[in-house]
Amino acid sequence: MGYSMRLCCVLVVLLVACACGEDPYRFFTWNVTYGDIYPLGVKQQGILINGQFPGPQIESVTNDNLIVNVFNSLDEPFLISWNGVLQRRNSWQDGVYGTNCPIQPGQNFTFVLQVKDQIGSYFYYPSLAFHKAAGAYGGFKIASRPGIPVPFPPPAGDFTILAGDWYNRNHTDLRAILDGGSDLPFPDGLIINGHGSNAYTFTVDQGKTYRFRISNVGLTTSINFRIQGHKMTIVEVEGTHTLQNTYDSLDIHLGQTYSVLVTADQPPQDYFIVVTSRFTSQVLNATSILRYSNSGTRAFGPLPGGPTIQIDWSMNQARSLRRNLTASGPRPNPQGSYHYGLINTTRTIVLQNSAPLINGKQRYAVNSVSFIPADTPLKLADYFKIQGVFSLGSISDYPSGGGGYLQTSVMEADFRGYVEVVFQNPEDTVQSWHIDGHSFFVVGMDGGPWSAASRLGYNLRDTISRSTVQVYPRSWTALYMPLDNVGMWNVRSENWARQYLGQQFYLRVYSPANSWRDEYPIPSNALLCGRALGHHIRA
Repeated sequence: MGYSMRLCCVLVVLLVACACGEDPYRFFTWNVTYGDIYPLGVKQQGILINGQFPGPQIESVTNDNLIVNVFNSLDEPFLISWNGVLQRRNSWQDGVYGTNCPIQPGQNFTFVLQVKDQIGSYFYYPSLAFHKAAGAYGGFKIASRPGIPVPFPPPAGDFTILAGDWYNRNHTDLRAILDGGSDLPFPDGLIINGHGSNAYTFTVDQGKTYRFRISNVGLTTSINFRIQGHKMTIVEVEGTHTLQNTYDSLDIHLGQTYSVLVTADQPPQDYFIVVTSRFTSQVLNATSILRYSNSGTRAFGPLPGGPTIQIDWSMNQARSLRRNLTASGPRPNPQGSYHYGLINTTRTIVLQNSAPLINGKQRYAVNSVSFIPADTPLKLADYFKIQGVFSLGSISDYPSGGGGYLQTSVMEADFRGYVEVVFQNPEDTVQSWHIDGHSFFVVGMDGGPWSAASRLGYNLRDTISRSTVQVYPRSWTALYMPLDNVGMWNVRSENWARQYLGQQFYLRVYSPANSWRDEYPIPSNALLCGRALGHHIRA
């Protein structure tokens, strides 16, 4: 069956589903192109979606079905992935090379997503070929369904902030540096919503409260966020309502997203919104403007100070994040009804990052394995039972202590297992880790090496649940994670140079039942490539 015919079949199914009263459908058509951008005042080639950088924001409601038709008008293959959006039973739509064939130049692919039982703040990004360094990312928010109580009054407005480090070099030049065996240089600056300092303004009315959804979409650098003269009340972290603690500033590590409430309770004028780099010898900053609608005065004075290299300060702030046990999540029952700390774990996995030289080139590794992409997406190789693409168990549950080596690393795991995952960081830099398809409980973090005795300090009652977590220098972070989502899922560093150079692997969560209750079937419009070419998708 040709591609156009398969696409017609998909649309017919969608129309029938809509007519039968399923959850609402939202349709998006995106054209991905090159275009001139000037984030730091220097002209460079960016990647735009519908002519925009950042790309258009996805607005959705819990359980919505999202149909995103992506046309690739670049001169190289392209994929979009959805950071933190869980893809329940549907890793076919994850948008990373381990699960999807790239969209070839001049071609398109229609993602069919359902934001099942999710709320909160996320972002999407390009997952291949260091495209993230050129843009093509955007905000992704999932609102609660009507009638599901939210633990704060409706804000007067809802703003998205996509902040992070930026390079003036094109993504192809940065990619060439990495391919040549070197690490990236220090970033040229920070940007906020695609702009350098004071190019972006958020307008508010005095006395009203607003929600800010802040994502670190950068490549290599943790950031700190603050607003001159204003406090921030945290209300949500990557889909979890939190205890509403108040902060002067927030550390936001690579790939992370926070939601805060800010009340315009100061004299009417303009105020600086400040983002600065964290744990860097040279401190970068970028500013935007919070403008009161009745302001008659420009922002002035020194920028509000923030932390710079203090690790203990940041770790204590991270430990202060707590789950709101009385709030509803995407369903009306309280989030705290899931007593994660009373469940016995079935397996412990310790993952240690390293930075080996392999064949004279800089690489990055997990448990000594530096990931190399196979010639065929792993999910397709698994589905079609293509031998020789990957081996289960090609990455161990514990650090080996040996030097680094290249491997297409896949770890096997059983559906409905409940695992303890420990990220151990022996290096002097902050690490940030993301696990696709899953949300996990951050039960502990501390300095030094992890041991079984570290469990005595775990928070087993009200810790935060999220999909991206930091690991401080020469420290560890521990998670409890339910393996409740069948599929082939990417576990990766959110430092994009490290991810590109091998600090990632895939977690194959397997169910022998082969049931739609556990995982959706391969989509009829799935792209085939590599050794999957010539295979046929079973109806």
